[in-house]
Amino acid sequence: MANAIAKFKKYIDTLDEVYKVSSVTSVLDGNSRLVRMGANANEIIIPKMSMDGLADYSRENGYIGGDVTLTNETVTFNYERGRSFTIDAMDNEETAGVAFGQLSGEFIRTKAAPEIDAFRFAQYAGVQGIGTAEGDLDDPQDTLAALIAAQNAMDEAEVPTESRILFITPVLYNGVMNIDTTKSKAVLDSFAQIVKVPQSRFYTAVNLYDGSSEGEVAGHFVTDAENGKNINFMVVEKSATIQYQKHVVSKVVTPEENQVSDAWKFFYRSYGIADVYENKTHGIYLHKATK
Repeated sequence: MANAIAKFKKYIDTLDEVYKVSSVTSVLDGNSRLVRMGANANEIIIPKMSMDGLADYSRENGYIGGDVTLTNETVTFNYERGRSFTIDAMDNEETAGVAFGQLSGEFIRTKAAPEIDAFRFAQYAGVQGIGTAEGDLDDPQDTLAALIAAQNAMDEAEVPTESRILFITPVLYNGVMNIDTTKSKAVLDSFAQIVKVPQSRFYTAVNLYDGSSEGEVAGHFVTDAENGKNINFMVVEKSATIQYQKHVVSKVVTPEENQVSDAWKFFYRSYGIADVYENKTHGIYLHKATK
């Protein structure tokens, strides 16, 4: 029993690492300590502050009083997904543990992380008030011009420059890199970080299959055929997003503990939020394709 538990702990360590490597949006994960939990279990409350600006100073009467307003923005957790798998103990033993070890790792790498990324990008793309542009970037020079336009729009909106992250498809990124000019290098260097995102998880809208309805048994996600478009790139100022996982479970039940069958059971559950602060919508800039 002790050996089985030790093996299992080794798997759990690997699973945690796999998510960080495979998820391209994990760089936006926020600090949950900055958010006070709401009255309901599925909500969080975020303080918002607004205040008056400068006024004339009078040498006779001194300062003019101003107002400060503190309100609360309530947002609801919007992502809760899970799945379980069973691997017969003999199947696992006869493959030297590969059956179970590969299933858990491959599931997170090829199913969980891509879906979480796709959901987050689609959520941010659908927020009202973000910067948007649309067009097919078939020429690297067009991509470069679009990136400059994005920077200009965010500069005019006074979005901080030191934490802007560029998410871009590999094709567009490599095209700009191949221009090989001082101008293209300067534009790319102006971002705090560049993350290449496969087009397969980069859409403006997705549908999450429920895993039980007809045609959706396989689970996972697909592009929203009616509303979804390819994202060319997205610029995100990190503090604009409300993104963190409240509860992530990578749980295993050993054959010795399994009361139903002689098998390993793997459970994965992810519960979290992907949203944008109401006052920071200018911190997101979306460039999408026309189709």
